[in-house]
Amino acid sequence: MEPLRVGIVGCGNISGIYFHNLGRYRSTEVVAVADLDLDRAKAAAEKNGVGLALSPDELIAHPDVELVLNLTIPKAHGSVAIAALQNGKHVYNEKPLAIELSEAEEMLRLATEHGLRVGGAPDTFLGGGHQTCRALIDQGVIGEPIAAHAFMLCHGHESWHPSPEFYYERGGGPMFDMGPYYLTALVNMIGPIRRISGSTRITFPTRTITSQPKHGKVIEVETPTHIAGSMDFGNGAIGQITTSFDVWHSQVPSILVYGTEGSMIVPDPNGFGGEIKVRVKGASEWEVAPISPGYAGNDRGVGVLDIAYAIRENRDHRASGALAGHVLEAMHAFHTSSDEGRHIELSSRPDRPALLSPDAYVDEIE
Repeated sequence: MEPLRVGIVGCGNISGIYFHNLGRYRSTEVVAVADLDLDRAKAAAEKNGVGLALSPDELIAHPDVELVLNLTIPKAHGSVAIAALQNGKHVYNEKPLAIELSEAEEMLRLATEHGLRVGGAPDTFLGGGHQTCRALIDQGVIGEPIAAHAFMLCHGHESWHPSPEFYYERGGGPMFDMGPYYLTALVNMIGPIRRISGSTRITFPTRTITSQPKHGKVIEVETPTHIAGSMDFGNGAIGQITTSFDVWHSQVPSILVYGTEGSMIVPDPNGFGGEIKVRVKGASEWEVAPISPGYAGNDRGVGVLDIAYAIRENRDHRASGALAGHVLEAMHAFHTSSDEGRHIELSSRPDRPALLSPDAYVDEIE
């Protein structure tokens, strides 16, 4: 089979790993790159051996591109993806799927209408670490999941990111920036979320950039930077999540899942591997669970690879638009719940993505 021909829009920090991985998989090929700064697109094309450096509009319309990998800033995710779908291209967006729910709904509508695929990051849940956690839960090792805790606590990105302003604009903040990793991991393990409540605050109304090249610039904070929320999952489990750009130090695990027969410490969902610990009822200590074979390095792009296989095999892909749209709806719900002082019922109910076989795509890496 011919590889899926990918065009990358956006040459920011995250693009490097996508160029690397999609260039080494046998079933994906980066054929074009675009950026609003054409010189930057040309430099990326030359560095990564890509034949075409184009404007975003040219790439979206180019007949050689089958899938548009959208690595633009979050506020452009919706408009770029919608334009690509209107031009008959499959789409895979970096997280979040979009800023506005209406954009995500339009993307999914266009995909259905035109027989196209919409996918969305993160695909870290396809890594060996989180696939092992999912398999252990499915096997009943900790019994029926009854609760979960998730924590993403830091003090923001203005000390290291070269252009951190968008992290503090609408569509930014710790929930929209990092929430997709945690919520996707939870839905993969436990299932879709039924109802949400949340509390939010802006602790520091301004942030001062201390990284280069914008050292000293003051950012006005427009979005909540500390969010605490509760989730009622469709299967009855109860989850709690805290995401923050306001915390200096903490000592909490990324995710814990509690079951009727034991508990599990889940690796950082911003990675593909990590250590898993399980302690079943009656055990005197935690035990490290071996990770099944699979993707355990920095394998961003495996979600696109899964789409390539799904197209060939005429099956659903795992890092789907439906899953990413559900996560987007949940993230909005935490903010809306806090603003309006009420529970928010979610309208989307995606299926849990299929478990990835430990030997899936083993022949892909050249």
